[in-house]
Amino acid sequence: MNVDGKPYRTIWREEETGRIWIIDQAALPHAFLLRPLDSAVDAARAISEMQVRGAPLIGATAAYGFALALQEAADDQAMEAARSLLLNTRPTAVNLRWALDRMKAAVADLPIQKRAAAALGEATRLCDEDVRMNESIGLHGLTVLRALADQADGRPLQILTHCNAGWLATVDWGTALAPVYKAHAAGIPIHVWVGETRPRNQGAALTAWELESHGIPHTLIVDNAGGHLMQTGKVDLCLVGTDRTTASGDVCNKIGTYLKALAAHDNGVPFYVALPSPTVDWTLGDGRRIPIEERSPREVTHLRGLDPAGRETEIRIAPEGSPAANYAFDLTPARLITGLITERGLVAASRAALAAMYPEFKYRGSRPDDD
Repeated sequence: MNVDGKPYRTIWREEETGRIWIIDQAALPHAFLLRPLDSAVDAARAISEMQVRGAPLIGATAAYGFALALQEAADDQAMEAARSLLLNTRPTAVNLRWALDRMKAAVADLPIQKRAAAALGEATRLCDEDVRMNESIGLHGLTVLRALADQADGRPLQILTHCNAGWLATVDWGTALAPVYKAHAAGIPIHVWVGETRPRNQGAALTAWELESHGIPHTLIVDNAGGHLMQTGKVDLCLVGTDRTTASGDVCNKIGTYLKALAAHDNGVPFYVALPSPTVDWTLGDGRRIPIEERSPREVTHLRGLDPAGRETEIRIAPEGSPAANYAFDLTPARLITGLITERGLVAASRAALAAMYPEFKYRGSRPDDD
């Protein structure tokens, strides 16, 4: 996607130098900074400190981090150390494990001296595939938006989203916002309600920045306004992403998604989730078993922004010493989801429907409570 008229991916390999670069999302929306990744440690830090975030991009960054590690040492012990370092950065997004498993499988049977080059090629292919999958999600989602827009009698289609599932959350295009970009390009009038997404404000800092940069009409709202908008008929559909989806269609996404799904269900508003297949965890059937990341309480007790002089600063909004809990994700059960928009098309949030769409993947869970 474009920033000031120049196309960018969120992570890329510079042809001239071979260096890996990322957009530092922790600096947005107040500064647009590019940072190099020169080692697996750099990649791990970028993931854990949320310079990169979003399940697909976390996986892509881990893939390049693994490749960077193999440039230093490529024996079996070094590979396992790199995998462990990167895998332990964030527990919820399943693309992280998927990408590292794919990278290891791609090079494990090769001679040690060939592993580094093969890993770099595999990481690049993984990123290119992510772009193609997300654009395909956009095209399939476009059919959903077009059908709903046809019922809107010419008024802008009102879309409510949560967190950031745009191109910043992937290598390019995005998941939940990919259909929005496609609809905008197709001339379909749309308007996006952007939930701020406390505590890290990815909606305010990232989604609003993306949509503003792309010229898409949007309005930033506090998270708790979503239910009111649905009650008063101001939302035609909810469209969100996911960090991990189970084989039975349960969805784990940024904290607050579940409440929006409940409000949508109560008000008859369609609730769609957009995701590429690597975000499906085929080892889980019960979403309650997904590990929920708990982050620093400081993200709850403090806010980051610009002071009146335009300088970035952090302020405390809670009493000194007040304890805070920071659950990063919640679970939306499949029964509340109208449909999943994938790179292969629209599918019901159910084990049977997902198995039919992806017959090459088989549910690998074993616990009775998964069934």
